[in-house]
Amino acid sequence: MARIKGGLNAKKKHNRVLKMAKGYRGARSKQYRIAKQSVMRALTSSYAGRKERKRQFRQLWIARINAAARINGLSYSKLMHGLKLANVDLNRKVLSDMAINDAEGFAKLAELAKSKIA
Repeated sequence: MARIKGGLNAKKKHNRVLKMAKGYRGARSKQYRIAKQSVMRALTSSYAGRKERKRQFRQLWIARINAAARINGLSYSKLMHGLKLANVDLNRKVLSDMAINDAEGFAKLAELAKSKIA
């Protein structure tokens, strides 16, 4: 029986990595060994970046809510506490959007929060 060489599978694996390394400079996109290291690092960074993006958006929403709350005479923490006491279940993304696009609605929520605190 003839011997089967494993070159086809190795070639497929190499091509997959090199395809992912397209656009990298120099040997990083041409040589398999170096491309593999670059791609592994890039995939690790992209995973971490997806987690970090969530943190950054939450931080942005909180900053926007805080700015709008202070216009209405409250701090961010007091607004959130008042909304919790009033059983208003709006997440920070929606509150941030309201603060930008619906100032009157946000002002009503702020008044509701004020009334529940005091």
